[in-house]
Amino acid sequence: MTISCKDLAKVYEGGKEGWPALRGVTFDIKPGEFVAVTGPSGCGKSTLLNILGLLDEPSGGSYRLRGRDTGAMSDAERSLARRDGIGFVFQSFHLLNRLTAAENVGLPLLYAGVEREPMRERAHGLLGRVGLQGKERKTPLELSGGERQRVAIARALANSPEIILADEPTGNLDSASSREILDILFGLNAEGITVVMVTHDRELAARAGRNLRMRDGRLEA
Repeated sequence: MTISCKDLAKVYEGGKEGWPALRGVTFDIKPGEFVAVTGPSGCGKSTLLNILGLLDEPSGGSYRLRGRDTGAMSDAERSLARRDGIGFVFQSFHLLNRLTAAENVGLPLLYAGVEREPMRERAHGLLGRVGLQGKERKTPLELSGGERQRVAIARALANSPEIILADEPTGNLDSASSREILDILFGLNAEGITVVMVTHDRELAARAGRNLRMRDGRLEA
């Protein structure tokens, strides 16, 4: 799934002229790349990731996904493209504490209308894939931070996405857990999944195949 952004701009309301979060950002990402987006806090990294994930819309410029201009998509088409092609991994996991690990992983399948037994089998299989065999019935409160992030990755894989967008996926983890999560992401990338990861950590970013460094809403390199 090719990503192509040209002169992307995003201005949030506030004050006389608003606050520009993105200022003319242009780049392409080819299928199967592992791209790290780096830069200081407030430089526009998360805003960019939200636009790539169709969670937000640019104020200017264009974003093409699979060759299609996302600005021309209806809300329903954006939702379908997001559900069927993009997996999300967040710093704070975004898991539901009242549900088990398997139930959290199965949520995207539930929303997609998958029946209960295939959904359960898929969720258990994905948890096994990220090394959580035997913990399917644990709730997030019974898991470590690294294990919670593994559940989040398994959930991101539920609908077999072509792209994973990871926003500071190791930000709340210790060094050992961070390495484990990165190993999983690089393993998925080796299978052909495109990964775009926002991170403050230059050492982690150095492992990526390509870096996009941002400052003040612009792309430096």
